[in-house]
Amino acid sequence: MNSHQQDWTHRLNLAQEMLPLISRLHREHNVVTSIFGRLLIGVTDIDIVKAHRYARRIVDRELPLETTLPILRELVEMDLGSASLDLGALATLWAATEAENPDADLREFLGSELAQALGASTDREPRDVVLYGFGRIGRLLARILIAREATYGGVRLRAVVVRSKGEDDIVKRASLLRRDSIHGPFDGTIHVDEDAKVIYANGTAIQFIYADDPAAIDYTAYGITDAIIVDNTGRWRDREGLGQHLAAAGATQALLTAPGKGDVKNIVYGINQSDIEDSDTILSAASCTTNAITPVLKVLNDRYGIRNGHVETVHSYTNDQNLADNIHKGPRRGRAAALNMVLTETGAAKAVAKAVPEMEGKLTGNAIRVPTPDVSMAVLNLSLDTEVSRDEVNEFLRRVALHSSLRQQIDYINSPDVVSTDFVGSTHAGVVDGLATIANGTHLVLYVWYDNEFGYSNQVVRIVEHLAGARPTVLPERIDPADLPAPNENGRLRAFPSIATKA
Repeated sequence: MNSHQQDWTHRLNLAQEMLPLISRLHREHNVVTSIFGRLLIGVTDIDIVKAHRYARRIVDRELPLETTLPILRELVEMDLGSASLDLGALATLWAATEAENPDADLREFLGSELAQALGASTDREPRDVVLYGFGRIGRLLARILIAREATYGGVRLRAVVVRSKGEDDIVKRASLLRRDSIHGPFDGTIHVDEDAKVIYANGTAIQFIYADDPAAIDYTAYGITDAIIVDNTGRWRDREGLGQHLAAAGATQALLTAPGKGDVKNIVYGINQSDIEDSDTILSAASCTTNAITPVLKVLNDRYGIRNGHVETVHSYTNDQNLADNIHKGPRRGRAAALNMVLTETGAAKAVAKAVPEMEGKLTGNAIRVPTPDVSMAVLNLSLDTEVSRDEVNEFLRRVALHSSLRQQIDYINSPDVVSTDFVGSTHAGVVDGLATIANGTHLVLYVWYDNEFGYSNQVVRIVEHLAGARPTVLPERIDPADLPAPNENGRLRAFPSIATKA
């Protein structure tokens, strides 16, 4: 056996020792572990090795399994409650702590970093969720909600409301949930009770309700109370239309998966969810593009100041376009989607100001629909208040993706070979492509990839969990982008002098 084979076998042995520890943390403490955002739930030993190798994209080197295994051994012996723990971040912080103090104690370090989770309750009554519509976004929301219930238990998908498409409607909808040409097969098992109109997905009973009038539904007849209604039809976008959901017995809040009109608050999770008040019963999750660009624009504006800019979205085609040339109410969208690049409009640039008011009037935008089924790109062409270099901006955004509270919204990649399909299944709102960054004085051009289906759906679920009071505590805490240190003379950000003790 050569040295490479020996190293691989050694890694697998360590990963196999980790598997029961990861399972025990989840089973006994409701603690979910990850490595720089890659969840270690339902994984194999090879998945664990790959996750540790993935760390090189974040911290410029692979994460040794020898570093994370001792942390896991300590965690299972601690009195932890419900939380999401990033082993990559913990290992990085512990390495910095050990470098400063070789006599530091690992258990004491973990106790300090994870103080919020010590003794926390693992019991949580899940909040009922209803999906109104079951199209592309609706089915992905179902997949995510089912997985999140099994992982955290904070929200529970109870029903789906649709209009019947025929006698075998529920069988066809179960098939669409089971198989997806873009996102692959459902991770689990699906059974259908045609008589009761129920789909059982990994044991979760999803009641299908056939209705045309949202106000006439009695959710309490199905045992559903205090429900969040997630409207993914886009049929109603203003307060009056969405208010029909709240007339239904058992419904208390409505969330739209499209830009809201009028005085409906548009929420980009990670940016302005704190604007949600207890009295808010109707909200919007904005658009996929708004979610992709707002976090990046926010941190850039806070850091460097944005004078003005233009956002050009290269967007995959969607179901509102025609497969072949035909009449369409929108300009150009009637032309065959799979054959053409279609120039169209986007309101995403203006919508940024609804989440970040200081961006009001600073951005213009257009969109080009292209013949791909999923994953889009936003090109941010910006004029800044401050002169910047490419390396400086990239290093700043890489650190934001690693250290900040926006780590679930902003990802960063620095690979010469990535293309759109590599981002299918990304849970981030947007991924900055560092190699494409252009900087010249105060002129900056950034390229941001985003899975306009799955990444956006994860943002929607984050809002749902926020409304339910069920967002998991993510530890260790991260540094706010505004607190990131200034770059040194070489354009690189200085090391964090207090990163090991930042609370």
